[in-house]
Order: sequence, then structure tokens, then C-alpha cells
Amino acid sequence: MRDILVTALVVGSFPVCFRRPFVGLLVFSVLAYMRLQDLAWGFARDQRWSFYVAILTFAGWLASRDRKLPVLELRTVMMGLLVLVVGMGHFFFARGDSGAAPARYSEYVKIIGISVFTTALVRTRQQLRILVWVICMCFAFYGVKAGVAGIIKLGNIYIKRGPGGMIEDNNDFALALTMSIPMLLHLGTSERRDILRKGVWLMIPLTMVTVVLTRSRGGTLSLVWCIVLLVWRSQNRLIGLLLMILAAGAAITLAPAEYKERIATIKDYRSEGSAAGRLAAWTVAGRMIMDNPVWGVGFRRFQQNYVDYEPNPTAEQLSGQVTIVAHNSYLQIWAECGTIAFGLYMGLIFLSFWDLWSLRRQARRRYHASWILSYCTMFEVVMATFLLGSVFLNRAHFDLIYHYVAIVLVFGRVARRDMADEERYPVRIGTQRAGGLVAVDQAGFDGQRRVARTFRHTELVPQG
Repeated sequence: MRDILVTALVVGSFPVCFRRPFVGLLVFSVLAYMRLQDLAWGFARDQRWSFYVAILTFAGWLASRDRKLPVLELRTVMMGLLVLVVGMGHFFFARGDSGAAPARYSEYVKIIGISVFTTALVRTRQQLRILVWVICMCFAFYGVKAGVAGIIKLGNIYIKRGPGGMIEDNNDFALALTMSIPMLLHLGTSERRDILRKGVWLMIPLTMVTVVLTRSRGGTLSLVWCIVLLVWRSQNRLIGLLLMILAAGAAITLAPAEYKERIATIKDYRSEGSAAGRLAAWTVAGRMIMDNPVWGVGFRRFQQNYVDYEPNPTAEQLSGQVTIVAHNSYLQIWAECGTIAFGLYMGLIFLSFWDLWSLRRQARRRYHASWILSYCTMFEVVMATFLLGSVFLNRAHFDLIYHYVAIVLVFGRVARRDMADEERYPVRIGTQRAGGLVAVDQAGFDGQRRVARTFRHTELVPQG
């Protein structure tokens, strides 16, 4: 029954994906991040739904009379160069047999392609908001689902794997859920109706519970880091700090003993098996970088070259019976794809942060309150959470980070256009408050004022 339902939903969306490519991007995002197909058990599970939706969406964009080209900007150029550099290293300078690398490289090209294509389809504030909501709710679905189950069973659940795709590994799943928390917080704050606002806020602790249930130490560190950043960027840091302390106390008290024991092993990282294995992998990655500084050992070829750079390989490593990864996104792309690719990868992340910081400075000079400031904080914390979490994970080719680079690019263009176009987006000033803040009416996706509206945003409120 589930297979029939999933097939009906996806196939039923095909005509809309062709006629409205932006809707196709939303459907693709649901299939990529919610993994709708993995909720089925039969024939629908193995279908290439994402590929079909991507083809129809691209065809619809080509057939559209008012289509817009992807944004030609430094970050989109760098993403294109990254594909080219990784491909050159993969086809011409790699060490060892290609194995399954060509298929995985094609998948990587698709990841970058979708990210760049997003800049062509998302051009307005309303489209940006809808896309962010869809991505956030995809992860919130699993956060709520597993969180409720964990509470009912008093934490006696161990999530060993995610739904599938890029978040199949429990560590990747924990990181993706943690990255959704700042989105839930800021999108929930923008809700007009109390029941919806409280519902979104309720998703936050349930998502945190799910992160705990993965038993991921990297996920726990990312979660703590995410909360610290949200408190630091909050308007009242003292209250935020007190809430963080209370939450930490409740987590320590209520968390399963097994989880607390596992987290306690972080301090013994040199002797604990998993952590020691990560340190060994980092050392080997360093040797690969020193020996192959320009092009690396080859895309997805870390494991097959591991024993060549490990002086004392184990029998399992020699036989290839265990999966060996770099356990660090930065060392992964550096060792496998070389220094040029590493520089482009880090450049994308740095330019995204720089864009957000620049936007925040511009908005603060002009406004006391703004949807721009809220989005800056949201994206900054999301990116910073990945920045720390990827230190412990092999996620240099994580779909989500490239998509966020493109989304931040779109956000910057939309926000600057809003700040420059005061005629189209007039400032609505309300009652002056003692603290210098200004109360304003709220509006929905289309910017029109209404008495009641499900979604809202904070208008641009000027200084003075």
C-alpha cells in the first residue's frame, strides 16, 4: 500500500514539475532529504524518482518562456571549477582502480548541478522561504517521529542508521537533524498562529532527543555547538544561557546510561577504539596529502590507497573487509581530490559566511528588526554547525552543504534587492517603543497585509 501511495504522489507530481520547475525543485528536495521513497518497502523503494523529477524539472525550465539562467557569481563559478578539478583528478591522475568511483562522481556532478540550478529557480523572497520550509520539515519529520518513539520507550532506542541516501549513516543523520534546529527556531518564530508556532517549537526538543538516540558523539558535539551559537546570537543571552544550563541538566539526568557512557569516552579519545581509529585515519590522510598534493589519490579512492600509507595495517584492512574513510570532510577532499579542490571547497564555505556577515552589517546599520537579520543568524548557525560536525565525518560530498551554499547566495541577492527597493517593499512603521524598537504589522508569502495569515516575516524596520 505504501508503494502505491508513494508512486501515486511522485508520478502525480510529474506534470506540475514540468509546468512549474520551482515545484519540481521542492519535490526533488523532499525525495533527497525526507527520502519519501525509503518509507516504502517494495517496488517504489528502488525507483530513481529523484532522477525522473530532475529531468522533468530541467525540461520544464528549458521550455519555459520566462526562464532565468543560473546566477553567474564567484561561488557558482567555483562550484563548476570544483566539478572540473575533481573530474580531472579522477580520470587522469588517480591512483588505483576506479571501481565504483565513476558512478559516484556522476552523483557528485548531480549534487553540484542541482545546487547551481537552484539559483536559477529561486529568485524571490517567497520562493526562498518556501524552499527553506520544505527542507526544514523534511528533517523535522524524522526528528518528531523518532523523538516521540524515544520518549515513549524512555530512551531505550538506538538509531543505528538514518532513512537512507546521504543520511543513512547514524552520524550523518544526527548532523543533518542538528542543522535543522536553527531553522526550526527561526521559522517557528515567524509563525502568526499560536498553535502552529508552538507546534514548530515543540519539534525542537523532539529533534534533540532524536540526535541523542543516534548515540553519535560527533552529533552531540554539533548539537552543543549549535545551541551555544543560538544563545550567543539571541537578544537575551542571560535567559538563553539559563535555558541552556537547564536543558543540559535535564539531558544528563534523563539520558540513557549507555549514552552517557559513550559520551564520556570523548575525554579518552587516544585510547578509545573508534576515536583512536579516527586519529589514525587523519594521520594516513596527511601522508596522502604530502605525497599527492595537487590532485590527491583520486575521488573516492581513500580506502584502496589506505594500506599504502599505513605502516602497520591490520589484517582486516589488508583484506578490504572493513570500510575505511578519512573521518574528516576537509582531510577527505584534500587527500582524495588535492589542494586545488580543497581550496575551492573551503572558499565556498568562507564566501558563504562572508556574505552572511556582510548582510548582517548592512541590515544592522539600517534596521532595528528585519527578516534579513533573522535569516542571517539562521544560515550562519546552520553552516557553523556543519563546519564543526564535518570535522568528525566523511561528508565533503554532503548534498546539503552545497545546496546551502546556493541558498545563501540566493538569500544575499534577495535581501540586497529588498533593501534597495523601498518603493516595492515600503517600510511600515508602527508604534515607537521605549527601547527604540518599532512594532510593525506582519505579512505573508506575497508581502500583502492581512488580518490573519499562516506565515509571516519581520518587515524592514528603520533606525531612528
